[in-house]
Amino acid sequence: MQREDSANPGMLWVEEGRALWDSAGCAGCHGDVVGMRGVAARYPALDAAPIDLAGRIAQCQEARQHRTPFPRESEEALALAAVIGLQSRGMPVNPPDDPRLAPALARGEALYRERRGQLDLSCAQCHDANAGRHLAGSPIPEAHPTGYPLYRLEWQGMGSLQRRLRNCMMGVRSEPYAYGAPEYVAIELFLMRRAAGMAVETPAVRP
Repeated sequence: MQREDSANPGMLWVEEGRALWDSAGCAGCHGDVVGMRGVAARYPALDAAPIDLAGRIAQCQEARQHRTPFPRESEEALALAAVIGLQSRGMPVNPPDDPRLAPALARGEALYRERRGQLDLSCAQCHDANAGRHLAGSPIPEAHPTGYPLYRLEWQGMGSLQRRLRNCMMGVRSEPYAYGAPEYVAIELFLMRRAAGMAVETPAVRP
């Protein structure tokens, strides 16, 4: 499904994103969305604080367009992230080599390795120590964030990496952070650094 665009349900969000790119005013500053090639491969990045691609889109809407940003995880926000992400498909993940991101990177790694919740499990225990094995019949991946936002069959829709992280936290019976929390950005920064050199897959399809 992922390899064939005509069968990839995530392309529906991409097409919505193309329409929004013009109607929401993005093209007025950035021109055609193809000019966003390589952008998704370089996030999270540093602004006043570390920021992910979804946060950058929202910031642009608020600070430059002077409008209320699309809410995180809304169809519109996911559609714009998907069409921007598609422009980098096949390019290597290339996180910024910015020493000012070091504290957030260290925080992200610490959160990834921190045991949490009533099950007292960490991300690393599943995705490092048990990658390739199965949990409740599903294969355990290595936690590479190369395809987000992606279409998940379980969700029957698109979702961001932050939605997936929230799902994992709730799965180990831990209180998830709010969407947009700096902790999620730090974890994504660490995961993208681990995935450096791998190809961007947006929009990916997952079980």
